[in-house]
Amino acid sequence: MGRNNLIFGMHPLLEALEAGREIDKILLKRGLRSDEVNRIMALARERIIPLQMVPEERLSRLTRGQHQGVIAFVSEIEYTSLEQLIPMIYEQGRSPFVVLLDGLTDVRNFGAIARTAECAGVDAIIIPERGSVSVTADAIKTSAGALHRLPVCRVSSIASAVALLQQSGLQVVAASEKASDLYTETDLRLPLGLVLGAEDHGVSTDVLRMVDHIVRIPQVGAIGSLNVSVAGGILIYEVVRQAKK
Repeated sequence: MGRNNLIFGMHPLLEALEAGREIDKILLKRGLRSDEVNRIMALARERIIPLQMVPEERLSRLTRGQHQGVIAFVSEIEYTSLEQLIPMIYEQGRSPFVVLLDGLTDVRNFGAIARTAECAGVDAIIIPERGSVSVTADAIKTSAGALHRLPVCRVSSIASAVALLQQSGLQVVAASEKASDLYTETDLRLPLGLVLGAEDHGVSTDVLRMVDHIVRIPQVGAIGSLNVSVAGGILIYEVVRQAKK
């Protein structure tokens, strides 16, 4: 990431935040305290921007400029509000179809899922603010530009997004190789939210407890699970198939 994708210094970051500029992540020097720091932290919470406390050495490695203990990464896209998106889709006379990524960390998988989602007509991808991929230049490249066309919603947690979707009339389905129900034998008609889990441990237990259905893709090989982007492609297009019945 080049210098044009960084903001460093208290005043420049505060100006960017107050102007509504899209920020992907903020790094603050550990132990830093001031009114400006408090304002930055409050704005980050308000706008669901991930904020990390880090050693000064990490900041100094990123820029030779006077960072004053704070560096922010400018987002490659403008994130979409999930609370505004779902009613807008309904108002257009359509049934929402969204994909939620619970703890995904590999930008290549993120890009591949986004590419499939855009091709299949998915309305949005939902990611959490912490412990997850974000929309970086690498993710956009892997997505073949789909992340410039497909709305991405960043939420405080996937669990909170699941609750909002269910309150908005969507059934929410999670994928897990441990599920008993096959994806082809489950009603996946819209409106629907599809939850795909992290590469290493899948969908979190808290989210699995909340969803309406858990489905699996049958496997006969020795390897325990499919790559998440492949599994996502299979499930997304099963949703598309059922929607056309």
